[in-house]
Amino acid sequence: MSARRPPPRRAEFPHGIEIQTRWMDNDAYGHVNNVVYYSYFDTLVNRWLIEQGGLDIDRGPVIGFAAETGCRYHRPFAYPETIFAAMRIGQLGTSSVRYELALFGAGEDLARADGHFVHVFVERASGRPTPIPPRIRDGLERLRALG
Repeated sequence: MSARRPPPRRAEFPHGIEIQTRWMDNDAYGHVNNVVYYSYFDTLVNRWLIEQGGLDIDRGPVIGFAAETGCRYHRPFAYPETIFAAMRIGQLGTSSVRYELALFGAGEDLARADGHFVHVFVERASGRPTPIPPRIRDGLERLRALG
């Protein structure tokens, strides 16, 4: 068995946003439940796609489907904390992208959790894979160049 990779550092990620934990995020053990981390990842990615890539989630002819996700947990969060959610582009294909993500505590350099999220872009009407729209691709290329 190989040694576990250390948590990534904040400087390795070119984009991030703050996300406030909510009371309902905590579980019976007093920390943010593991499934909520995926919600933070989803919020980060989709906010970027809407604001930077121009994704029209209501009427656009192309949408992103989650094809794969994963998360490694290093240290827990608990309400009330503000999380710094960060992302970079791991791989960029014709119709898919792999986002690499990390969640940091305020002022912390090492991630408390890190993971990935793969989107496959599909035609809304057919659900069939389609090339990433040019505006989104341009934004993803810029983000990848920063990383």
